[in-house]
Amino acid sequence: MGLPTVWGAAAVTYKLACPLAQQDGLGARIVTCAVFFAVGTGLMLHVRRGLLRELRQVRRVAGAAQSALLRPLPPRIDGLNVAAAQLSADREAAVGGDLYEVIGTEHGVRIVMGDVRGHGLAAIGTVAALLGSFREAVHDEAELPGVLRRLERAMARHLRERARAEHPSSGREPDSPVAEEFVTVLLLEIGRDGEMRAVNCGHPRPYLLRGHTGPAGVRGQVEHLAVGDPLPPLGSFPLPAELPVVRCGQLLPGETLFLHTDGVEDVRDDRGRFFPLTTALTEAAGTQPVSPQAVLRTVFTQLLCHAGGLPTDDVAVLVLRNDRARVRLTTAPHRGAGL
Repeated sequence: MGLPTVWGAAAVTYKLACPLAQQDGLGARIVTCAVFFAVGTGLMLHVRRGLLRELRQVRRVAGAAQSALLRPLPPRIDGLNVAAAQLSADREAAVGGDLYEVIGTEHGVRIVMGDVRGHGLAAIGTVAALLGSFREAVHDEAELPGVLRRLERAMARHLRERARAEHPSSGREPDSPVAEEFVTVLLLEIGRDGEMRAVNCGHPRPYLLRGHTGPAGVRGQVEHLAVGDPLPPLGSFPLPAELPVVRCGQLLPGETLFLHTDGVEDVRDDRGRFFPLTTALTEAAGTQPVSPQAVLRTVFTQLLCHAGGLPTDDVAVLVLRNDRARVRLTTAPHRGAGL
């Protein structure tokens, strides 16, 4: 407040003490108007700089909080090359209603991919509740159904807290009513031998990319991974007593797994046509060498081009490539040289 006070005092002093300000001539009035215009402009610029400085600080804090929530994944987890990216439909948020996490445990590499109903800032609370529960449960639970039960309980607690906060007596108008809240979830486990096991709660099936020549002699083969009949999304209905775990085959060395939220396939162009994800993945799988980063780059480039800009729904993509065989080959000579 120091500088605005000085400017205001200077303007008042000029008006009361300057002889020119006491005259009624046209020239004196022009000078007086110019002085007050300059003071007003200076005050406005000072306030604007203060607001911009505060806005930048708020964005830095929000970015740090959102990065801690949906933290960047390491490039390699237990021999798997990993890459992930997401776009929020809310232009003011770096994190939306999509969630993912990859954690190496004694039970294998465990992955969660989820999509909260709605998008943007209103869905961040649900994302935080589920990711916090997942990060604890994957180490404590020996089987995937146990992890899913923990996520279901975390979701139920979150919805109860929201229901209390959004009670009519609070006077708040909810962006997304609790009765309509749900989240699709895909839990995946990749063992040391590459064997994949999954539990699916209404989430889109992942894709398997083979960058090598397959049995049919076709390079860049892309196929949907079979994850069984989906369970209901969390929050909409109670889960059944028996939670089936589906064996999805093996992720062989050199193969790539592509997980995504439905925002990817729901993107439309100006003619209303959906994004051809399989075509984009086939192109990415046919480019050698196949890497998660290259797959992400190809898919997001074509997706943004198809949409003509940012999509209207949250989009998240997670790509994992099995590089374990290559890791063993590169480390063996080093161990021999040390003997």
